[in-house]
Amino acid sequence: MKLSFPHPLIILLGFITLSALATLVIPSGSFDRVLDEDTGREIVIPGSFKTIEDVNPSFWEVLKVIPEGFVAGADIIVLILILGGAFYIVEKTGALQAGIEALIYRFRSSKFLLFYILGIVFAMGGASISMQEELIPMVPVFVILATKLNYDLRSIIAITLGSSLVGSAFSPINPFVGLLAQNIAEVPLFSGVVFRSTAFVFALLLWITYHVRAGKSKLPDQEVSELKPSPLSLRNASILFISFGGIGVMIYGITAFDWGYIEMSALFFLIGIVCGLVGGMGLNGTARTYVAGFGEMIFAGMIVGLARSVYLILEKGEIIDPLIQALFSPLESLPEALAVAGMFVSQALVHIPVPSTSGQAVLTIPLTAPLSDLIGLSRDVAVLAFQYPAGLMDLLTPTNGGMMAIIASAGISYKDWISYIWKSWLFIALIALAGCFLGILLFK
Repeated sequence: MKLSFPHPLIILLGFITLSALATLVIPSGSFDRVLDEDTGREIVIPGSFKTIEDVNPSFWEVLKVIPEGFVAGADIIVLILILGGAFYIVEKTGALQAGIEALIYRFRSSKFLLFYILGIVFAMGGASISMQEELIPMVPVFVILATKLNYDLRSIIAITLGSSLVGSAFSPINPFVGLLAQNIAEVPLFSGVVFRSTAFVFALLLWITYHVRAGKSKLPDQEVSELKPSPLSLRNASILFISFGGIGVMIYGITAFDWGYIEMSALFFLIGIVCGLVGGMGLNGTARTYVAGFGEMIFAGMIVGLARSVYLILEKGEIIDPLIQALFSPLESLPEALAVAGMFVSQALVHIPVPSTSGQAVLTIPLTAPLSDLIGLSRDVAVLAFQYPAGLMDLLTPTNGGMMAIIASAGISYKDWISYIWKSWLFIALIALAGCFLGILLFK
């Protein structure tokens, strides 16, 4: 019988199973924590790790973790369904394709410029607000771009989502990643901003350039001149203004009013209804199209729920803290460069069971900051050795529901995504590790 690569559903169920087995093998333990009044978060007290009475979730509790993951991720799952429904309506009006054709014709002689603009725009979104799930409604745009420009869809996702994640990983200004880690490590905010900004620009340009070159199809180029579109109708222009203006409103709401998934869902529910009516679908037609759009996004929502379940089973077995202790305690006796490399790899591994970068910062920085003191390193280096690998792992780990939802929505299997992305990921990870080594010299 021919073996095939597991379906994403099977991959995540496998992670849940492995996590459940790990709770049987790894003794439960915990760190003491204290509330940080500045951030409102509980942070770990270094040196406070202790074993506790072993907690082994039963088979029934492990099964319950699966629906509990859907409940825990309900806010983002609802957002995925509503965003998908709204942009399915936009796509069915024909406005999206008309707009993309106009964009391609505008850049018909400078496709590379279009890709660099896209990459830089999405990187700034990642650098400022860790933009990831917000890209889900744009997947239909990416698909049309790939088709019209005769480019590998995986390259388009790498230039957009990938640039956002690389931007987040290298960002000197992201409050949810680097600045949070600096705050917990008790180093001045924006410390080393010139070095970090230089690394951000260097890594981003390398990333975009790689995928602009890698994505060009081996098929004959389409004659873009033959795709000259008709002028956008007032109806199509209005729909595009409403839908993409809505994305601008969303970004403003996130930055100015601290919007969450609920507010974003409400906004795009309204956008979907309005676009359907403006597009001439009528009330019943809009409703039917919305329901069909929900159906297209159910699988992406399932991926998010199962990714949450992996963390929940580790949390129930109380083995997250023992994993952290086991990964970081051996680094105390290593030379500086090896200790930094160990931090880097350990933070990358921690991000698999803890896919939240802010959650990982709260969990690990209180341990690596004093560890860096013992080794004789600047705490700035400990921040870099957290931020770079944690952010970059979002491109790989199947426990990252946002990335998995986006590639699932684009019809890209996890196998195909990894087979495409791993070389560029390894390259940019080595650049990041080199940045950490350079930080040893610069931050004294």
